[in-house]
Amino acid sequence: MKKAILLIVALMFVCTISKAQTTAIQINGLDCNGVSHDLFADLDAGKVAILHFFMPNCGSCPPPAQKIQTMANHILATHPGMITGYAMPFQNSTTCIYTSDWVSSNGLLLYAPYDKGAAQVAYYGGFGMPTVVLLGGKDHKILFSTLSFSTSDTTIMRDKILEILGTTKVEELPNSVNSFSISPNPATDNATINIELKEKSQLKLDITDISGKQVAVIIDGILFGIITNQFNTQSLPTGNYLVRLQVNGKTFSKELSIIH
Repeated sequence: MKKAILLIVALMFVCTISKAQTTAIQINGLDCNGVSHDLFADLDAGKVAILHFFMPNCGSCPPPAQKIQTMANHILATHPGMITGYAMPFQNSTTCIYTSDWVSSNGLLLYAPYDKGAAQVAYYGGFGMPTVVLLGGKDHKILFSTLSFSTSDTTIMRDKILEILGTTKVEELPNSVNSFSISPNPATDNATINIELKEKSQLKLDITDISGKQVAVIIDGILFGIITNQFNTQSLPTGNYLVRLQVNGKTFSKELSIIH
């Protein structure tokens, strides 16, 4: 019994140490495609890096990687080459053929494929479905990590990436708008959008995915006063979206999470 208690305490100590990491460990050398990488050199150059650890034959591992890829693509459109990605298995027994196919078949062009990841997984906190880590800064800081990825994590990662890249979100409403709100958020079945205009204005309200692609137009016309619109969120898949308010040529966006 005493040995069992000591073992539990030791395991708790190891877990505490692994989760207390604040800086990255190096990844360098050739990936499975024969391309050379140097993680620290990239971070020193002001880039950010996304590590995605997956389990072979894990059906829940590709979708988060794809959501992150979409978010990264949107940022890369204005910051080309400033985000790098690494796809690594949880263990060291996966072949390069498997990982390279996993990356290509899931459309994950952001991620460099590797056949080993056990040491990295242990360092960043252990097994998760999937484990995702975001790194950035010349101090090689861990900006974000999770062992249980959720769609809202995409927004957290996006904001931290933009902060590292020196870009901030626009926070000021157009002058002709008194207020703009969405509730509930996250939404399951419906979201109510409230807008108050100070003056008669050309108003367009639409929804885009995280990459900026328009998925729905809610309002398009000349309006004034208090506008309330209930949007049926069941028409869109679970994920993160932007509700984009365009008034007299000026744009402001709010994040909307949809969960079914």
